[in-house]
Amino acid sequence: MKKVQLGLKENWKQFTLLVIINAFVGGMVGLERTILPEIAEADFEIAAKTAILSFIIVFGVVKAITNYFTGALANKVGRKNLLTIGWLIALPIPFILIYATSWNWIILANVLLGINQGLTWSSTVVMKIDLVGERNRGLAMGLNESAGYLAVGSVAFLTGWIASEYGLRPYPFYLGIAFAVIGLLASWFLVKDTIHHVTVETATSKLPQLKNIFWDTTWLHKNLGSISQAGLVNNLNDGMVWGLFPILLATKHFDLQQIGKIVAIYPIIWGLGQLFTGKLADHLDKKKMLFWGMLLQGIALIIMIFASTFLHYALLSIVLGTGTAIVYQTFLAAIADYAHPQQRTECIGIFRLWRDLGYAIGALLTGILADSLGIHWAVGTIGTITIISSFIIAFRMTSKQSA
Repeated sequence: MKKVQLGLKENWKQFTLLVIINAFVGGMVGLERTILPEIAEADFEIAAKTAILSFIIVFGVVKAITNYFTGALANKVGRKNLLTIGWLIALPIPFILIYATSWNWIILANVLLGINQGLTWSSTVVMKIDLVGERNRGLAMGLNESAGYLAVGSVAFLTGWIASEYGLRPYPFYLGIAFAVIGLLASWFLVKDTIHHVTVETATSKLPQLKNIFWDTTWLHKNLGSISQAGLVNNLNDGMVWGLFPILLATKHFDLQQIGKIVAIYPIIWGLGQLFTGKLADHLDKKKMLFWGMLLQGIALIIMIFASTFLHYALLSIVLGTGTAIVYQTFLAAIADYAHPQQRTECIGIFRLWRDLGYAIGALLTGILADSLGIHWAVGTIGTITIISSFIIAFRMTSKQSA
């Protein structure tokens, strides 16, 4: 058998393949990002914000639970097998979205999408961390998350444009059929498992094993717990932006094409930014990066309450995307810093469980606030929670050097 080596340079072919596959994973989410709230109102006459955001609540809960089981099963079932299963589950999603005759079918599609994202995105994250070893984890996660979220933003813009030109259904969802087929074939025939890379790293690791992986990662370990709460809050505000932002922009009388552009800016900046912030995370203090990134997000959301023009929202989307780019891949790289190699997949799975429950909590909370108090109250509340999260990092987390 060929000698197993850790490193980005040594494993660049598999690493590049996994980056490309993760772009297709992100594209599946981008299908819905701009137009699903519009479909709720136009095709199914759903007006209540809580009801519209139900698809994000379902997506978040299912993805979160799937993340947990992906982490728990990765060493037993195999990373490649979980990745392939995730793409098999993706195949019916675009067809359901095209032919749905009731909102319940949209909910079903998002159950499948949550499973797909939990299996595929988690698998690509773990496999890249396995391949590169400790030295380039930040860069690896930056490239992974950048590819995924650039695809989210690009497809969100593209589906908004297609919908404005040709209608909400079916044409925007044809993209999803291509993503699912290509992702499945590439995962099945080209990807190789990375379990042997973990064995090599385990032999040299000096990290202690956690006594209770679930509770230590959730809160008890001051570093892992701080990262987990911030991950939850990050996706809490992303769930709000995903579901409520298009509705907020529609109340400001922007057309569908303008909404598509503004909605796309945030994940595109998020995606592009990680090409730079990922490498920075290998050199800078991860605690400081997490604090400033969360703080930027919170400030941008609060200022959105007072915005009114296209330029205002575009600039604030850039700030929000920058803050998210600073933290998103840093979360994963930092989790890997504090987790023993043999426990890493479980720690990442537990972190991603809490992080993606943020989607559901954010969608539910903002839907209730928007329906009862108004959209501006919802946005301001989520912004405040995000700022509080940044200060939990500041006061509870320690830098790796002094941990």
